[in-house]
Amino acid sequence: MSRFAVAGLQLALNNQNNLDELVHEVMLAKKRFPWLHMVVIGELALFGPSTEQAVTADHPVFEQLAECARENNVWLVPGSLFVADGRQVYNTTPVFDPQGQQVASYRKIFPFAPYEKGVTPGAECCVFDVPGVGRFGVSICYDMWFPEVSRTLAWMGAEVILHPTMTNTIDREVEISLARANALSNQVYFVDINVAGRLGNGRSVVCGPGGEVVHQAGEVREVIAVELDLAHVRRCRERGWHGLGQVLKSWRDCDVQFPAYQQGAHASPALQQLGELILPEQDS
Repeated sequence: MSRFAVAGLQLALNNQNNLDELVHEVMLAKKRFPWLHMVVIGELALFGPSTEQAVTADHPVFEQLAECARENNVWLVPGSLFVADGRQVYNTTPVFDPQGQQVASYRKIFPFAPYEKGVTPGAECCVFDVPGVGRFGVSICYDMWFPEVSRTLAWMGAEVILHPTMTNTIDREVEISLARANALSNQVYFVDINVAGRLGNGRSVVCGPGGEVVHQAGEVREVIAVELDLAHVRRCRERGWHGLGQVLKSWRDCDVQFPAYQQGAHASPALQQLGELILPEQDS
C-alpha cells in the first residue's frame, strides 16, 4: 500500500489539561473520515506549554492515549507533552499504533531557547515503520529551523516527517517557508501541524516532496484530512520532482567533507563571536 491517509487536527485549545478534548476530537475525525490511517496533533496540546505540568513515563495519560488509538483504529501522534526523567524534563512526542502499542518516543532536540526554559534537549532522531507503507520520522516545532534534523531523518529512511508545532508568534509565515524547504530538500512529505486558539496561530501546512503545498490551513480550528502517496515520494527521489532535481542522490554522491560537520559548530570562530544564548534585553 502506497497511499496513507493522515488527519492533522489543528485545535483551538486553552492552557489546561486538554486530554478529554483531544480524545473526543480524534473520535470525531475518525467518525467523519473512516478511511483515516493516522491522526497528528500540535505540540504541547495535551497539557499546555508549562513544564509544571510535566508527567512521568508511568503516568495514566499514556494508557489513555493508547486506548484512543486502539478504539479508533488509527496511528496516533498526539502532539507532545513534557515528560520528567529524574531531574530532566523533555518535550516528548509518543507514537501509538492502531493496536495501542507505543512504538516510538521522540525528545525534541532543539527546545526554543532561551524562551523554552527548563527543558533538556533530546539527543536522538526518531523514525518508525508503518508496515506495508513506509518509514516516518518525527520532529517538533523549532527543530524545523535546523536542517540537520530533517536531513538526518531522511538519511535514516524517512519518507514522511510528522512535525507537531506550537507557534503563536509573527514568524509563522517564515515557518511555512521552512516547512516547504524541509520537504523539498529531503524529498519527503512534511506534515506541520500547529495549534490554534490561545496557544497558537494555526496555519498548519502539509507539503509534498517537491516543496509543493498540499494544503495550508487558516487560523482557527480545522481538520486537515489528506491522502499521502508514498509511491510519489519514491518516484520523486528516483526521477526528480517533475523530472527535475534528484536531491538525495546528489547529496549521497557528494564527496565533500563539510568542515561544519567534521569539526563541529563549536570549532567555528565566527559562531563563537555571537555571545551567550540569552533573552534579548531592552535597548538603552
